Amino acid sequence: MPSPIEGFSKLAKEEKIRWIAEQYTHDPEVSSSLIKTYWNNDTALQQLHDEFIENTLTNFYLPLGIAPNFLINGKLYAIPMAIEESSVVAAASKAAKYWLSRGGFTTKVLGTEKIGQVHFMYQGDPNRLKAFVEHIQPLFLSETQSITKNMVARGGGIKKVELRDKSRDLKDYYQLHCTFETLDAMGANFINSCLEQFAKTLQREASTSSILQAEERHLEIVMSILSNYVPQCLVRAEVSCPVEDLGSVGGIGAHEFAEKMMRAISIANIEPFRAVTHNKGIMNGIDAVVLATGNDFRAVEAGIHAYASKDGTYKSLTHASLENDVFRFWIEIPLALGTVGGLTSLHPLAKLSLEILQKPSAEDLMGMVAVAGLAQNFGAVQSLVTTGIQQGHMKMHLLNILNQMEATDQEKKKLVEHFKKHSATHSAVVDALQELRKSS
Repeated sequence: MPSPIEGFSKLAKEEKIRWIAEQYTHDPEVSSSLIKTYWNNDTALQQLHDEFIENTLTNFYLPLGIAPNFLINGKLYAIPMAIEESSVVAAASKAAKYWLSRGGFTTKVLGTEKIGQVHFMYQGDPNRLKAFVEHIQPLFLSETQSITKNMVARGGGIKKVELRDKSRDLKDYYQLHCTFETLDAMGANFINSCLEQFAKTLQREASTSSILQAEERHLEIVMSILSNYVPQCLVRAEVSCPVEDLGSVGGIGAHEFAEKMMRAISIANIEPFRAVTHNKGIMNGIDAVVLATGNDFRAVEAGIHAYASKDGTYKSLTHASLENDVFRFWIEIPLALGTVGGLTSLHPLAKLSLEILQKPSAEDLMGMVAVAGLAQNFGAVQSLVTTGIQQGHMKMHLLNILNQMEATDQEKKKLVEHFKKHSATHSAVVDALQELRKSS
C-alpha cells in the first residue's frame, strides 16, 4: 500500500519518477523508462517545459495538425489544431474546402470587454455604501496606476468600476463589478492585480469613512478574481451563399440539405441532450486552436457553455437560416484570448502556431477560433443529416483500432484499402484483421 510523502515538490525529477513508479505502478523499471522516453533531447527545451507547472515528470504529447484552405475575410489561412480525437482536423479541413469556393468565412468582433469582481460582505445601509463607493472612485484609478500604465499607453486599461447589490441573493453580499480592456493579452494577471488593489483601497477607505456609520465600516473582503464569463467579449463568424450554390450534398439536393441543416440546428436549440453533444463538437474545433496557440481552453470552455445557457436553458451555439434563397450559417460566442504573454510567448509550438496564423492580433485570433468551431459544426451536422456520423468517423478511427491490435505496417496498408469500401466498425476491423492473419 502506498505511503504518504512529505516534501515531494522538493525532490529532484529523477527522485519523483522513482517514487511514483515504485509506489504506484506494477513495473517500476518499465514505468520509469516510459516516462523518460517522452523527454526532449534538448535539455534547455525540456527544462522550459518542466517549469510550466509543478512536479513535472515528463511531456504528454498531443498531435498538432493543420487544417488548410480557410478563406477568412478574404485571406487564406492554414489553421493549427492540437487534438487527439480522430476526424476533427479532417472535418474542419473538409468544411474549409467546401466554403472556399462559396465565399469563405466572415468574422466580426462585437466587443472585447473583460470582467473581474471584488466580492465582499457589508452590513449596513445600501445607499450609504453606494455614496461611499462613488466617493472613492478616483482612488481605484490612481492607486492602480503602477499596474495599468503600460496597458493604458497601448490603449487599454480599466473601463469601469461599479457597485452591485447582491444582498437579495445572499445576505450582506455586494461586489465591485469591474470591466477591462486588455488588448492582445488575455489579461488574467493584469485584471487580478487590479482587483486585489481595488479590494485594499475599498477596505482601507471604508475603515475611516465619514460617509459610513461606525458599525458599517468593517467590510469583509471575500475574494478578488477575474471572471471567465465574458458575454461582452464577443465574436461572430458566418458563412452564406445562394441556396442553389450549396449543390448536391451527400446525395440530396441543395434545398433539402438546407432544410435538414436548419431542422438539426432547431433541435439543438430546444433539446439540451442534443445541444450538449452539438456544442461539444463545436468545442472540438475551438479547443484545438486555443490549445495550439497556448491559450486557456478551460476558461474558454467555461465561458462559452455559460453563454449557451444565458437564456435559462442550454442551447445551440450555432444558428442557420434560409431567407430570400440565401442560406446562412453562423456562430456567436464569447472568447477571451491572447496573442502576447503567458504560454503564447513561451511555448515554441504555440509561437509557431501564431506565426502560421500570420501573427494575429487577439481580435483576429478570436475570429479564427470562432471559424474553426463553425467549420467543425458544419462538417458534423452535414454528416449527421446525410450519411451519418459513423461512416467518416470510424474510417478516421481505423488506425487507432489497428494500433491497439498491434497491426504491422503491411496489415495497416491492406486494411485501410479494404475499409475504403466497407463500414469500419470496431468489430469489423477486428474480424478483418483476424481473417488477414489467418490467410497469411
